[in-house]
Order: sequence, then structure tokens, then C-alpha cells
Amino acid sequence: MIGLLIGGVLGLVLSAAGTPLFIRFLVKRGYGQFVRDDGPTTHKTKRGTPTMGGAVIIGAFVLAYLLTHGILALLGVGFGGPTASGLILLFLTVGMAFVGFVDDFTKITKQQSLGLTPRGKIILQGLIGTAFAVLALNFPDDRGLTPASTTISFARDVPWLDLAFAGPVVGLILFVIWSNLITTATTNAVNLTDGLDGLATGATAMITGAYVLMSIFQSSQACSLVDEPGCYEVRDPMDLALLGAILTGSLLGFLWWNTSPAKIFMGDTGSLGLGGALAGFAILSRTELLVVLLAGLMVAITVSVIVQVGWFRISGGKRVFLMAPLQHHFELKGWAEVTVVVRFWLVSLMCVIAGLAVFYGEWIVRQGGLAGVTP
Repeated sequence: MIGLLIGGVLGLVLSAAGTPLFIRFLVKRGYGQFVRDDGPTTHKTKRGTPTMGGAVIIGAFVLAYLLTHGILALLGVGFGGPTASGLILLFLTVGMAFVGFVDDFTKITKQQSLGLTPRGKIILQGLIGTAFAVLALNFPDDRGLTPASTTISFARDVPWLDLAFAGPVVGLILFVIWSNLITTATTNAVNLTDGLDGLATGATAMITGAYVLMSIFQSSQACSLVDEPGCYEVRDPMDLALLGAILTGSLLGFLWWNTSPAKIFMGDTGSLGLGGALAGFAILSRTELLVVLLAGLMVAITVSVIVQVGWFRISGGKRVFLMAPLQHHFELKGWAEVTVVVRFWLVSLMCVIAGLAVFYGEWIVRQGGLAGVTP
């Protein structure tokens, strides 16, 4: 537990201290945000606000992880140094953040609100997502557990949803596709949620905080420690908990500067990197379908865009919402930006609590119901 505390504090301090330094660097370089012309008029004042702040979040995330393991090794209380699961999750996070950085930098250098072409972004994300999927099915530990498995998971792997039903090659191909679908969904969800000061930062911190709790519980109920029906087969749960604590701390440190009125935006560097991290947590902790509930707010925001675009095309120009994503609809209805953000945070918190309840409830059911749980 001391590792989680050290990691979380390091992430918080590095992010909170590094963000103002990065803001000064960006201002000096003139790297500011470009605001879409069809957005709420209140957003016009945000034009020129420094962007690419996600680089601080991801940088603090990686540096704090390495420093924490170094400190734990010096103290002699570590859990074996960086793990395969931890390094693979960092790879996906940094890789997706790199795609976002290229997109942000393109916008800045071209002085426009459009960065990478959709095709270019998809190709880069696909290459990184495929490499992640292949790596995640390798590096078995002494129990034969790999960071990920070809079985689709909910609160744990669902045995009858094994993608390798027709052999390992088919399983690998289907898992690569499945993993890329999850990664694409989470990166787009965080990206669409990132439209108001602090909204995506706070909502993501709640989800990563939930992964800290779930990973700790998975570690305490690992099948190598307890021989019970509800035990978990996850390769490196405590290292995933450490990463969750560090990322939560990094997000909170950044939120100090990103909350309204934002001094800096995370940009696509942050939203794509954080989306990659959420996908990594879901896949490596074997909670791939449960993340839909945990990230319920982001799912609703994403669905609002799909509904808006779909109905616009089907109806010949009619709209369901005043504007999509969903947060801008409420802005145009007269809600203040801070009101939208706080109320959406509350929705996100309720989704996270519901997800944790389902996660724990699934374990209780496997224990034989409440009667089988020791107080």
C-alpha cells in the first residue's frame, strides 16, 4: 500500500508543479488552442489558451511510475519492479498520446482547428493498438498468466466468450480486432468528453480511481492466494493499482490548472493518451465490458454524437440536440459551463459507483450470495 501512496503523491506533485512550467513554455512559443467556429459563443474567449497539456499528465504518469519502483526497490518493499502489464499499459498510453501530440502540433503549425486526417489518425492508432494487443498476449508469468487473454471479459474473463474457439491464430486475429475496438472507443469517448474546462480530467480521474480499488481487490483475491470460486486470474493487479493511483494523482494535479477558467487544455495529446490508458486498464484487469458502465458519462456523450449525426442524415438536416456532444447541448440551453461540468461529474461519479457495485456484486454471487460472505 505504501507504493500506491508514494506513486499517487509523486504523480500529483509532478503534474501540479510541471503544468505551470509547461504553460509558460507554450505561451512563449505561442502554442494556443483553436476553437471551432460553430461552437457556443462563450468559448470564443478560450481561443489562444495553451493546449497539449496532456503531455504533462502522461509525462508525470511515466516518470512517477519509474521513480516509485526505484524508491520501493531502495526501501526493499517493492513488488518485483516494473511488470509486463505495467510496461505494456504505458506503451499503449504513450503511443496514443503520441498520436494526439502529432494531431495537436499539426493544428498549431497550420493555424487551424483540424489536425491529422481521419485516415492518418486511424492508421497510427491501429498500428499502436495492434502492437499492444500482440504484446499483451505474451510474457507469461510463473503461473502461465499473460497480461491479457483472448477471452472477452466483464468483471472477469467469461469462459464461453473465448475468441480462440477456432485455434490460437484465429484467437490472435480476433483479439487484435477486439482490442482495437476497445481502444478506439475509449480514445474517442475521452476526446468527445474533453470540451469543457476540467470535465474530461475529473471524469477520467474517477474511473482510474475505481481501477485502483478493483485492482487492489483482485490482488487480495488472487487465485494464487485464495482457493475460492470468486478468485481472480489477473497477471499483475498490484502494479495496475499502482498505475491507477499514479494516473489519478497526475490528473488531479493537472485539474488544479485545468479547472474553470482553464489555464491550459489537455488537447488530443491528453484525451487520446487517457483513452489508451482506460483501454489498457480494462483489457489488462479483465474488465472489458464493465468499463462501459464505469465510463457511463463518456458513453452517453459519445452516443449523443452518434445519434445527432445519424438523425441529421436520415431526417435530411434535423437535429435531436441543439448541439453535440451532449455537454454543449446543455450550454446552449442556458446552463453555465461550471454547472454543466459539476453536474456531469456527479453523473460520472454515479456511474463509477454503479460499476464498483456490479464488480463487487459479481464476486459476492460467486461466493454463494451474501450468506457466504464473512462480515
